Amino acid sequence: MHLQRKMIAVTGQLAVLTVLAMLTACGAPAPNKPATESGGDVPEKPAKAVTLNVLDVAGNLQLTQGMIDDFVQQHHDVISKVTYSKGPAPELAGKIKAQQNANRVDIDLVLTGTDGLAAGQEQGLWTDLLSKYSDRLPGMKDYLPPAQKMQELGGKEGVTVTYYPSGPLLEYMPSKVASPPKTAADLLAYAKANKGKVMYARPANSGPGRTFLMGLPYILGDKDPKDPVNGWDKTWAYLKELNQYVDFYPSGTADTMKALANGSANIIASTTGWDINPRVLGTVPKEAAITPLEGFHWVTDAHYAVVPKGVSADKQAAILQLLQFMLTPEQQAKAYDKGYFYPGPAIKGVELAQAPQESKDAITEFGRPEYDKLIADNPTEVPLDAKALVAAFDKWDREVGGSKVKSQ
Repeated sequence: MHLQRKMIAVTGQLAVLTVLAMLTACGAPAPNKPATESGGDVPEKPAKAVTLNVLDVAGNLQLTQGMIDDFVQQHHDVISKVTYSKGPAPELAGKIKAQQNANRVDIDLVLTGTDGLAAGQEQGLWTDLLSKYSDRLPGMKDYLPPAQKMQELGGKEGVTVTYYPSGPLLEYMPSKVASPPKTAADLLAYAKANKGKVMYARPANSGPGRTFLMGLPYILGDKDPKDPVNGWDKTWAYLKELNQYVDFYPSGTADTMKALANGSANIIASTTGWDINPRVLGTVPKEAAITPLEGFHWVTDAHYAVVPKGVSADKQAAILQLLQFMLTPEQQAKAYDKGYFYPGPAIKGVELAQAPQESKDAITEFGRPEYDKLIADNPTEVPLDAKALVAAFDKWDREVGGSKVKSQ
């Protein structure tokens, strides 16, 4: 249960599930019931302290609830109370749209990955806070360069609150793999010689699986890494060849971690967070090691805060103050957590030394010194947009491994 609580959200957050296609296909709200707009300008401060209802569909509260609770403790005159709830990202757009069509929005702030953000943008569900009020969020000027790119992906509605470089990485047990693959060709050769021992989960349901899929076009030098339909000839050929030596694809990342731990897999797809956190939790042995493939680019990820249309001006005022508080170095240091979204902070100059002691202890023991160099020395790329990612998932399911997906 602890593993599920700590890690399953990465898969839900980090993967833009194929049902996103159904969500986005719903279109804009019906003409007779438009999405509710919030009238009037947003004051600097609410007339009286507000209660905020926060919905998390990305596992983000593991990184940010401490920040939010600290704000409430220090600013009773702005926010009197926060209620927290969690839900699956694929259901987010439908839930918000139904509330807006009923003119009864009771979710004030949503913490989401790129999946929920994009689904809501497609249907016009989120408030444009940044066109008028970005000056109230000066912390956004301090984003790390790749976090700034993720912010640009978020448009005028999403505010980046946490960031990590993600992957793709390979994770392996040194006792089983004495000479880990250094290149994509090496990985293919290893898989051929060790049938069934290389594993990654179905990309539509797995952050590491998705990152492996999006990272291969850079490693292989494909024509257009942002166009999975027309620009990934080398990637699809590679994945189809690799598929010959894969017995099955787990439906989620946690099963690949268990397979690595019990020896049924020798090499799995991973990310910084999926490498560190399961070892902190004891799900994967501490001695597991990681390696990138030659020529890899980081395919980055982030969590966003969005405000549904229909939230009152007073609550928007409180949320803007809260978000600026969350973008200060002292609060961002809490995003180190236990490596769940490593490193985690979205702004510059936030060091592990500033993090809570529990985070420092976990990262000191289970983190990897080589990550600093890997992050500094390798390019970063934003992930595919929602439409392209759904197309990639669909093609993988149809042409690569959909028939071999198996729930453990």
